[in-house]
Amino acid sequence: MRIKIDADRCKGCGLCIEVCPKKILKLSEKVNKKGMKSVLCINEAECISCASCAIMCPDCAITIFKE
Repeated sequence: MRIKIDADRCKGCGLCIEVCPKKILKLSEKVNKKGMKSVLCINEAECISCASCAIMCPDCAITIFKE
């Protein structure tokens, strides 16, 4: 499984962090073009591809790829 987060679309709302059952998402220390801290995946190997994060994201900044 692979998760792709478009950091420039992310506004750092944290909704995806709350719904992730594996708790593998967190806010980055880096800021994006909007001046917001974006979300990043800290352990992609643990992703179960449930797509809860992508469904919850109001900015469509997350895409899940099944390989």
